[in-house]
Amino acid sequence: MSKITHSRQVRERLSTGVKGFDEIIGGGIPRGFFVAVVGEPGTGKTIFCIHFIGEGIKQGDKNIYVTTEESRESIIKQAYQLGLDFESAINRNQLIVIDALMGRRDDPWSLDVLDVETMVNKIIEAKRHLGFGRARLVIDSMSAFWLDKPAMARKYSYYIKKVLYRWDFTALLTSQYAVTTSLGFGFGIEHVADGIIRFRKIIVKGELKRYVLVEKMRQTNHSNRMYEIEIKTGSGMIVKGPTIYRREDVALPSTVTTRMILSELQKILESTEPENTD
Repeated sequence: MSKITHSRQVRERLSTGVKGFDEIIGGGIPRGFFVAVVGEPGTGKTIFCIHFIGEGIKQGDKNIYVTTEESRESIIKQAYQLGLDFESAINRNQLIVIDALMGRRDDPWSLDVLDVETMVNKIIEAKRHLGFGRARLVIDSMSAFWLDKPAMARKYSYYIKKVLYRWDFTALLTSQYAVTTSLGFGFGIEHVADGIIRFRKIIVKGELKRYVLVEKMRQTNHSNRMYEIEIKTGSGMIVKGPTIYRREDVALPSTVTTRMILSELQKILESTEPENTD
């Protein structure tokens, strides 16, 4: 009778490039993981992703950044403000920024249409162009693909992970949360993601504060505490330390959230009711 043995393999982890964050997740994001980076606008999602790609450039990885809500030039400028030279990395064929917003036909790394299958094919083309090697991928943001069809969120997210997983990507996929409810309608990425990193912002004594919480990271003994973050020009994002606030302290009560969602649904129903012509 044969015995089944289980070998403990130490999974390679990729640094995020954000000072103080890797310690929260056991040394970095496990290689091959697809991680959802979620939160309201202005919480730091894009800056976190830029750091991730910037660290990949330092480590000699192949890097692809898909931007759906900003131009390529905007991402390069933001990186420069954080002390990261994306333009030189592009010229060295170490980074490709796929512009899914501007849609320039004379640009080989631009998308004419905002379509999931078209984007995935372009990412594969970019990976082949960059060549063999460990690869980092950012899609910022996924929300652009299901703004008019939220029911497709999970299907699109599953398709992206299923196709791109075999290409040795470690990926960050951002998703916008609604400002009013702090919810991401569709919850597509969260269901298929290997990890969930959530960013928040609140006003404390008249001052804007930003926070990050690791809600899930498979195969990782990650911290369950919320951490305050700071973003500075020149140095970028840093984790200052665990906050005195608990997760429930900065979240809307479930009853309030439910009432707000029902109110929005009622408005949608009223706006779609046929006019009475009698």
